[in-house]
Amino acid sequence: MNNEAFISLGSNIGNRLGYLKQAIQKLRNCQEINIDKLSSIYETDPVGYTEQNQFLNMAIKITTSFPPLDLLTRCLEIEREIGRIREFKWGPRVIDLDILLYNEENVKMEDLQIPHPRMNERAFVLIPLLEIDSSLVLPSSNAPLVEVLDEIPDKEGVRLWKQINGEDAFAPFEN
Repeated sequence: MNNEAFISLGSNIGNRLGYLKQAIQKLRNCQEINIDKLSSIYETDPVGYTEQNQFLNMAIKITTSFPPLDLLTRCLEIEREIGRIREFKWGPRVIDLDILLYNEENVKMEDLQIPHPRMNERAFVLIPLLEIDSSLVLPSSNAPLVEVLDEIPDKEGVRLWKQINGEDAFAPFEN
């Protein structure tokens, strides 16, 4: 498992924390993926389509033997297994898994773009991501993500909901 990736998770329907836990467990059960670090969980205002419930968002750092497209396939499978139905863009969802970064690569394919194409516009993505690793840079521009976050005006829409720290970082996700 020599590839490092960062994934954003979000949920705003039903048992939001429960869906995050399910997604983490399904990733953990995949032998091609090792979860290295989790961020705290943040409650965030919806972006795009705003007539919906608030989200719980977090980020994780993984190592994986999957190439990018296989990792995307597994993330989409997990979304379907948990019950995600894609009704319309930026609509409500039980779970959302987005690959943010993969090694320091720039990937442009029909179904996958890394770094995630809108991550540099979204405080709800960058705040948990930078909690995991504050030294990250955007591979497409070599811009430090802390500087990218400083340029985003709507950071007040991201509030700490459940802090994860120290030795018991994985405890909230144990069954």
